[in-house]
Amino acid sequence: MVIESLISPLKAEAKPLKMMLFGFIYTSIAIFLGWWIFKEQSSLVFVFLTTMAAVPLMYNTIKLEEKKDCMNLPEKTLLREHGRALALFMNLFVGVTLACTVWYTFLPNNIISFLFKIQSDTIIQINSTVTGFSIRNFEIFTKILSNNLKVLIFCVLFSFLYGVGAIFILTWNASVIGVAIGNFIRSEFYKISSSLGFTYLTNYFHIVSIGLFRYAIHGIPEILSYFTAGLAGGIISTAVIKHDFGTKAYEKIVMDSSLLLLLSFFLIVTAAFLEVFVTPVLF
Repeated sequence: MVIESLISPLKAEAKPLKMMLFGFIYTSIAIFLGWWIFKEQSSLVFVFLTTMAAVPLMYNTIKLEEKKDCMNLPEKTLLREHGRALALFMNLFVGVTLACTVWYTFLPNNIISFLFKIQSDTIIQINSTVTGFSIRNFEIFTKILSNNLKVLIFCVLFSFLYGVGAIFILTWNASVIGVAIGNFIRSEFYKISSSLGFTYLTNYFHIVSIGLFRYAIHGIPEILSYFTAGLAGGIISTAVIKHDFGTKAYEKIVMDSSLLLLLSFFLIVTAAFLEVFVTPVLF
């Protein structure tokens, strides 16, 4: 009850950047406990522990957003209010990603081989199915979009069935992205240290910046789309639990959730386009 009670939804929405720090703390504690107690299964256990820490805040935030839907606010105002919740979620996600990146980059090989095993295997599997620079390749675009849409559907489904079920999927994705960035940074560190040694400190900051920016270009709209879809599913789930079904308030909630789903679809298409046609050109 200690970790999840550190911050309330109202405070988190007022200062969403704080959630980046909380995401980092949640994940760091989960990584330590996962490695200490469940070494062999730590790569999945720390994702569950991070999810457990984030669930109360996610649940209370979604309840707060569902209440806003019942206040008869104009649609623009309502979307702006939901934007605060999405900013909260995005900063939490960034914190989780940064924690995974930092620990993957600086921990010894014998530890990360256990701690991030499943994430590393997932990245290898993704790289084996999507090769080349993907420029002007519509087939790869449709494949990436199809995979992302599946995750989007799971976010809506998990949020509807479990209230905040999407947080597990998003935490898992954050861990995979963090490992991918960390792997890129470690590889580039090794190349530079082998040829130049450790004297050129600016090169290392440059590598970190490139590693983060490389995945941020398409990663931000992609993850934002998942959170938007998860928020829509969670709002509907909360409305069903509160027996708002059949009322005017419920109709408004459904309309608002539909707009959020349309927004999430637009974001997921944009993210796939950036991943296939823009990121390979820049990197």
